[in-house]
Amino acid sequence: MSLLSDIEKKAKNNHARIGLGIGKISEKLIRSAEAASEYADVVLVGDEKEIKAVGTNLEIFHSDEAPKKLVELLISGKIDGAVRGTLSATKTLSELKRSLNIKKLYRVALLETAGGKPFFLAPVGIDEGNSIDDKVELVKRAAGHFKRLGVKMKVGILSGGRFEDKGRGEIVDRTLEEAQIVTNKLCEIGIDAKNYSILIEDAIEEANFILAPDGISGNLIFRTLVFLGGGYGHGAPVLMDKVFVDTSRVGGHYTRAIMLASALVSQPVQKK
Repeated sequence: MSLLSDIEKKAKNNHARIGLGIGKISEKLIRSAEAASEYADVVLVGDEKEIKAVGTNLEIFHSDEAPKKLVELLISGKIDGAVRGTLSATKTLSELKRSLNIKKLYRVALLETAGGKPFFLAPVGIDEGNSIDDKVELVKRAAGHFKRLGVKMKVGILSGGRFEDKGRGEIVDRTLEEAQIVTNKLCEIGIDAKNYSILIEDAIEEANFILAPDGISGNLIFRTLVFLGGGYGHGAPVLMDKVFVDTSRVGGHYTRAIMLASALVSQPVQKK
């Protein structure tokens, strides 16, 4: 089965209770939430009057401070998982860190090429994965999420050049060296990892998790694929115990992000 098929199956089996943050509202947003009902019990968190003006039978948690309310519902266990939706990234992620007393968030994005090849990518935040220890920690955390999904993780490590490009520049040499160190460290702790140098086109054929050289290059890979290359971004889970899937406000379609959140839930709350 493909990666997306595995996630879809797990989501349907879990059918968890997932909250979707509603900031800027649209018909497309609400319909995509309704379409996710085959994967989860979806509840909307935002301005009830505005949501009802669009029209839906989904459950609504009204709040004038939706980022705070979404995180509050997640922490209290009233929802199994949360999807940021169209809420402000700054406000929502800051509230998540504050409420859980977390200083740093690690994320991994579920992407799909224009040709339909799904894979996870990290780091995707420009301030993430900028040291050897940070990259190793990111992959270790991601391994736990792959386990939740019931998918075997195979990591493709990238650098800034081919192996034979050593000596062409200080930055190139540093990324080549760091990529091999990270690969060795991961293999030592039993994670299936391979160094593909700069050859992302080879890595994608074998690996289901691509590790970029740093957060800036990872963010550029994401943006080039999704905004220029005809690919898709299905959401970026925050790598922690609680299930929170970060999303871009561009696009407005959240069915897959809700599916991913539902699949990641370890033990859904008992239905009443």
